[in-house]
Amino acid sequence: MIRFLKARAGDAEALARASKRAFDSDVVCGAQGPGGPPGYDSAEWQRKIMRMAQYFKIVQDGRIVGGVIVFAQGPRHYELGRIFVDPDAQNQGIGAQAFEFLWQEYPLAKKWTLGTPAWNRRTRHFYAKVGFVEVGMDGPDGIRFEKIISMGGEHEHS
Repeated sequence: MIRFLKARAGDAEALARASKRAFDSDVVCGAQGPGGPPGYDSAEWQRKIMRMAQYFKIVQDGRIVGGVIVFAQGPRHYELGRIFVDPDAQNQGIGAQAFEFLWQEYPLAKKWTLGTPAWNRRTRHFYAKVGFVEVGMDGPDGIRFEKIISMGGEHEHS
């Protein structure tokens, strides 16, 4: 069973391990080598971001297998700062469940945005699959995605 729970400071080490494994595994989908976004492998960074954003841990059978970081950007606008799932737990529908959790956790959200590296075929395909559309560039080597949600709760594209 998958659960999404508010991350706590005591979860930082496990979140850093899952994050490192997840982002280092991107070599199979276009990354030039192991690595990830700033702080991806740092427990201290995980703790810091818990104070700055909504951070949810993804728990499978009592073990932290990933995380979701959400930043409020404005009225009814949220930015997915990061989502990651340990490679041992990937391809089990956990990412899609994470988005279903977000839609329920933020029922008043009108707009969701996120960025991902242009080279990452896996994330680009996944974000499109859960209803995001590419809307432009995100920095020098990233792609910006957006999802607009209508007042009736239906998901629509801008």
